Amino acid sequence: MAHVSDLIAEDIELYLKVHENKSLLRFITCGSVDDGKSTLIGRLLYESKMLFEDQLTQLEVDSKKVGTQAGDLDFALLVDGLAAEREQGITIGVAYRFFSTDKRKFIVADAPGHEQYTRNMITGASTADVAIILIDARKGVLTQTRRHSYLVSLIGIRHVVLAINKLDMVGYSEEVYNRIDHDYRVFAQKVGLRNIVTIPMSALKGDNIIELSRNTPWYCGDTLMGYLETVQVEDAAEQSGVFRMPVQWVNRPNLDFRGYSGMVVRGSVKPGDPVCVLPSGKESRVARIVTQDGDLDRAVCGQSITLTLTDEIDISRGDVLATTDSPPGVANQFTATVVWMIDEPLLPGKPYLMKIGTKTVTANISELKHKVNVNTLERIAATQLELNEIGICNLATDQLIAFDPYSEDRDTGGFIVIDRLTNNTVGAGMLHSALEQSHNRAGWQTITVNKQARAVLKGQKPFIMWFTGSSGNSGSAIAILLEKKLYSSGKHTYLLDEDQVRRGLSKDLGFTDAARIENIRRTAEVAKLMADAGQIVLISQSSPLPAERKMARELMIQGEFFEVFIDAPVQAAEAQDLEELQKGDRSKIHSTGKASDNPEIRIDTAIQTPEQAVEHIIRYLTQAGVLS
Repeated sequence: MAHVSDLIAEDIELYLKVHENKSLLRFITCGSVDDGKSTLIGRLLYESKMLFEDQLTQLEVDSKKVGTQAGDLDFALLVDGLAAEREQGITIGVAYRFFSTDKRKFIVADAPGHEQYTRNMITGASTADVAIILIDARKGVLTQTRRHSYLVSLIGIRHVVLAINKLDMVGYSEEVYNRIDHDYRVFAQKVGLRNIVTIPMSALKGDNIIELSRNTPWYCGDTLMGYLETVQVEDAAEQSGVFRMPVQWVNRPNLDFRGYSGMVVRGSVKPGDPVCVLPSGKESRVARIVTQDGDLDRAVCGQSITLTLTDEIDISRGDVLATTDSPPGVANQFTATVVWMIDEPLLPGKPYLMKIGTKTVTANISELKHKVNVNTLERIAATQLELNEIGICNLATDQLIAFDPYSEDRDTGGFIVIDRLTNNTVGAGMLHSALEQSHNRAGWQTITVNKQARAVLKGQKPFIMWFTGSSGNSGSAIAILLEKKLYSSGKHTYLLDEDQVRRGLSKDLGFTDAARIENIRRTAEVAKLMADAGQIVLISQSSPLPAERKMARELMIQGEFFEVFIDAPVQAAEAQDLEELQKGDRSKIHSTGKASDNPEIRIDTAIQTPEQAVEHIIRYLTQAGVLS
């Protein structure tokens, strides 16, 4: 609601004009659970006299019924609107509130503190200019404090208020205040946060919210409201002369008019300005700037307009109109940071939808380089991202898209990831740069065809699974069942059975030890080529010695070779030897194998059926991150 002003009674038109011309500040409150974020926002509204009488009356009733302050006013209830929030005393969704003072208008987002709702915090922070990081003076800097601070830095918020809250519960200790301030600034410097103002406060008691508190005579800085009313936020998008407008709609009401509608997200534009259309690169000039209220002489950042051009150009929804002297980049492969938002993990190679600006394309993570430990900022090797984890990756799209690095422009550098089946938003990301091979705009000529690209096309991770063990081990039967299982789930597979190889590729070989080793080498080389084509290769091969399988393993990169060693009862091995001897095939006689030191999977056919063995293998591969 608007701040109550004497001008309302004296000159309502002047009041409305003044109110309309106030600057708008968007800020977010974040931090760990129970740090007092909702209480702080409620206190801001209360102390600024921005509540109606009926709201105060309802607050008193709710405070006695579901409040957490023993009947006293519970200001958090002004923000926590969901029944589940009031019952638990926590924030779940992002709560937005609008209010104003004589100096400024504000939109505040109250982000949840629980780790499982970190995804909601990202939503609130995506449009914020200032972040208020709350810390409970009794607990100091916590994991979620670091997580939110790291995300604030990633999202590009450069103004941070460190609100050391609940200082009344530690006797308004200056020593506690100084210690927390020091600990936080050490971490903040590592994540690139520089512009930090620290304020000691008690949101519940109102200390240093609107007026400086007598309980902290050692503090002489701004109050929270004083800071929010005066902080100067540089709007680079508005001040930049670099024009950007993603096309949201091709406006074609009749045969005589064709316009391109959207919001100016950066810079400004006026009739006569040269513009280019990305990703096509076609150029033209602005003919008119059309709005419902008539044509404009100039449009600036934040305005929704319709542009007409002097030339007929093929332009579609999702294209970007930009200034010709400083256009955005165009690419289909990128380095990016991704924050994962659902319980089902992100899997490299799986196709998703990616929405950037007004354009939606098919995309996949072609390579997950590492994930980030938000406590230590350590880079950790990973094959997938779990809920709330942050990863650095290479990303590929099925179309060329126009973009700016996120550090330069949130609107043309930020994106969301959408599940293709459920249409749910599953991740958020920031583009950093184009990969070198995707800069050229010559279409298919820019594509690098390699194992990674082939795997992306197939939507899977290639690997070799080598079945071995004692005679009569049912390895072939298990491999056949496994291939059927993988094929039915949409995987591209091939089964290389030893008998098949012996009849063709190795039909010139005998059954000596040297011939057996050569047969294994040939099989491994073929499997390597198939894996390079993006296939999942299953091999059922007599290879009794670990050194022979090591030779095959060394042809593949780490994480793409899995040994399945199968133990079989002695009776089965003897029966197998007799059968092969009767067939005249001595290649498998006395081939009781010895397991490698650390085979990835062991199967005991004495206690597991082939079907159970397949389920065991599927579980292992899923946990290893090579199967979705």
